[in-house]
Amino acid sequence: MSLRNAFLAATALALVSTAAQAETITIATVNNGDMIRMQGLTDDFTTKTGHTVEWVTLEENVLRQRVTTDITTKGGQFDILTIGMYETPIWGANGWLIPLDDLSEDYDVDDILPAMAGGLSHDGTLYAAPFYGESSMIMYRTDLMEKAGMEMPEAPTWEFIREAAAAMTDRDNDINGICLRGKAGWGEGGAFITAMSNSFGARWFDMDWNAQFDTQPWADTLNFYVGMMNESGPAGFATNGFNENLSLFQQGKCGMWIDATVAASFVTNPNDSTVADSVGFALAPDNGLGKRSNWLWAWALAIPAGTAKEAAAKQFIEWATSKDYIELVAEKEGWANVPPGARTSLYENPNYQAVPFAKMTLESILSADPNNSTVEPSPYVGIQFAAIPEFAGIATEVSQEFSAVYAGQQTVEEALEKAQAITNDAMEAAGYR
Repeated sequence: MSLRNAFLAATALALVSTAAQAETITIATVNNGDMIRMQGLTDDFTTKTGHTVEWVTLEENVLRQRVTTDITTKGGQFDILTIGMYETPIWGANGWLIPLDDLSEDYDVDDILPAMAGGLSHDGTLYAAPFYGESSMIMYRTDLMEKAGMEMPEAPTWEFIREAAAAMTDRDNDINGICLRGKAGWGEGGAFITAMSNSFGARWFDMDWNAQFDTQPWADTLNFYVGMMNESGPAGFATNGFNENLSLFQQGKCGMWIDATVAASFVTNPNDSTVADSVGFALAPDNGLGKRSNWLWAWALAIPAGTAKEAAAKQFIEWATSKDYIELVAEKEGWANVPPGARTSLYENPNYQAVPFAKMTLESILSADPNNSTVEPSPYVGIQFAAIPEFAGIATEVSQEFSAVYAGQQTVEEALEKAQAITNDAMEAAGYR
């Protein structure tokens, strides 16, 4: 055989081998902007590895339901799941996720922000890699704040926020002073009101796992929220979640929005936001009790145990959550649009330090303490959730009762009475009480 023919034969054999090793992996993810951007860049992953990707992109509440059902029933529909800090430690402890303890040296797992790595680990083992990390903060219209004759403090109180919301509301011009989540779902409106309640001195459980919805701090939280939103919020706020409020803010219909820090890149993007040049940022509000109302979360990628495509799935996770992926997004769409909150090196990068919301995002993340989230002692870890398996089901029901209040279908007192009964009954059935 000639040298040329030998070379061609070897090349053909390599191509056949690569094709034989190539996989098609199925990923379940949420319909947030950063994930949609990732889907548009997947050709880079396919070019580098030969693997192709099928996406199942779902609304947040639906995603949680689908992936929970799939992993608990061992359905095997997905090779990668998009999950967060609530599910990861619980599912990792149950043996439902493949440990990510053998990622490559180039990936640099030590670069992951400690707050994110800790929340996505069980017994020191990482079970999901953060695609982006977040806390929550205030995003506000600087022009409307100035027009109202007010100045946003870097660390405002809830009373200031309510006063500013009323001053910025202009019903004739369809401007709501404040937009907040009211949509039912433990990770939607339930997450927001729980984080807010921490700053009012509320908690889900006392140290004996008794529900605490019959206490004054919870009544104060809900009454304040409902009063402020009825005064200054948009019509139909009971069904608004992250994406609905993002749209309202980008359209110039919100004076303030308190939500995930990751939203900052979208509200300041002139291609999508009509108010991109007049957005300011501040820490989530408090009530002077030592707890702010910001949360801690990561949308992360995990591999369900039992997948037949573990190797390809790990390659995708390394690609999507790497420093190189951040550079890829920066090159194509600018530093303001890279996935935030996951890597220490991002906040050491001068290019990213120049992004107007970078500093406030990091401060919000670092100030969130899931081990000490309530004014009074509580037996659970978590800020906008309690990290126990039963929480998702309980909190979904409770959030539905709260949303019924927001929609004017029942009183605060009625909702809190039902929440108390729902929670105590479930905890008794689960053996906590």
